[in-house]
Amino acid sequence: MPKAVGPKAVVWDFGNVIVRWDPRTLYSKIFSDPAERDRFLSDVCTLEWHAAHDAGVPFAENRAPLLKAFPQYEAQILAWEQRWGEMFTGAIAETEAAMHELAVRGVPQFGLSNISHETLASTKAISPAFAHLRDVVASGEVKLMKPDPAIFRLACERFGYAPADLLFFDDGLKNIEAARAEGWDVHHVTDPATIRPALEARGLL
Repeated sequence: MPKAVGPKAVVWDFGNVIVRWDPRTLYSKIFSDPAERDRFLSDVCTLEWHAAHDAGVPFAENRAPLLKAFPQYEAQILAWEQRWGEMFTGAIAETEAAMHELAVRGVPQFGLSNISHETLASTKAISPAFAHLRDVVASGEVKLMKPDPAIFRLACERFGYAPADLLFFDDGLKNIEAARAEGWDVHHVTDPATIRPALEARGLL
């Protein structure tokens, strides 16, 4: 029987796949009252507001309306950019180990992340595993965001692979579903412990 054809390269999301990211990590330091922290993150600096950064809107431009509407929170709003690195609690060990082993085996690896062009370099500096990525499609640079099908098509063009040749790891279910609809092989990361088995099942490790 002919050998089954599987993915030839791996594509990694960044946040909560390679590195752990949560705004509450930073704002738990800023607000002594967890309830006030949660109100701030649900009413002022929301994830919906942050999505504009990922879409390519500069931090200074995006925060201007918030500073006008919530002057009492000026320092806290500015902290979203000024203390960006404090939203991270380091790299995910299981992913780092997998990335290093894939690199030793010569498996091509790439990045596909919804991330601001202004924080891309500092985020990549968190882990040496990022050096294994041959190319990165960052939403803030290309002005396209997951789960838009267009960003997956652009990634295929940039990386030089057909959709079925790529195995995509992402923690966002909508992104996983969009990639699958484009013909990519996918793995929804809900637990880092599932990453290595997913690679082994496809013969990549």
